[in-house]
Order: sequence, then C-alpha cells, then structure tokens
Amino acid sequence: MITDENNHVRRVLITEEAMEVIDSLRKRFGTDLMFHQSGGCCDGSSPMCFEKGDFKVGSNDIWMGKVYGCDFFMNEDQFEYWKHTQLTLDVTPGRGSSFSLEIPMGIRFMIRSRLFTMEELDKLIPTKSGEEYLQEELEN
Repeated sequence: MITDENNHVRRVLITEEAMEVIDSLRKRFGTDLMFHQSGGCCDGSSPMCFEKGDFKVGSNDIWMGKVYGCDFFMNEDQFEYWKHTQLTLDVTPGRGSSFSLEIPMGIRFMIRSRLFTMEELDKLIPTKSGEEYLQEELEN
C-alpha cells in the first residue's frame, strides 16, 4: 500500500518511464505540468499533459492528487467510473490524437488500473472539485 505523508492511499501512481518523460517535458517547457483525463473525444480517455494552467479546470473536474509533482484531474463523470481504482500513469509508443505535450515525442501517456482493496478504500486521499482546488490555489 503506497501512502502519502498523511498516510492516505495515493489514487495515482507513476512508472519510472513516465517520470523520465515528465522530466524531459519539464526541461523542454521550463514550467510545472498538470494532467487531465476527460473521457471525451480525441484520446480524451487517455491522460493529457499540459503546462500548469493551460487547461482550465472547473466545477466538473475532480482533483485526485499529485503524481510526481503534477496535479492530476479527471472529469467528474469519468471519475464516477474510476473512483474505485488506483491509477498508474505510464507511457507507450505511438502518437495519440490529442493535444498532450508528449505527442511530438512519438509516445503517449496511458493509464493502468487496479481495484482498491477494502482497506485502501478507507484510507484514500481526499478529492476536491476543480473549484475547490482553484480557491485553495488563490489562497496560497
């Protein structure tokens, strides 16, 4: 069971390969990054990577935590399907048809998942709406 500093079970994990891609993107863009998974068209069911703030989150998005220092959001409708699973951010060869930052590298981010155990479900990191997240950002 992988937990954060508050002993909450992380909702999103990451592979070493995905960390390397994020490191490369951080060097290339020189800024913080974020992820959003919408479940919509154009590879929308795949996690998309943006420069932090380039994708506008709102009341229909759920903040699921940070993965390798990047905020990870999911559309609330999609979250209803995935809320019982732990996601692992990974990469795979091939170009997706999205606006995600890694696409020109000939790879794309993808999600692997597994169901949480009953014990883990009781210790999940709390989620917040995109509005709550934005309000906290303004206050900090």
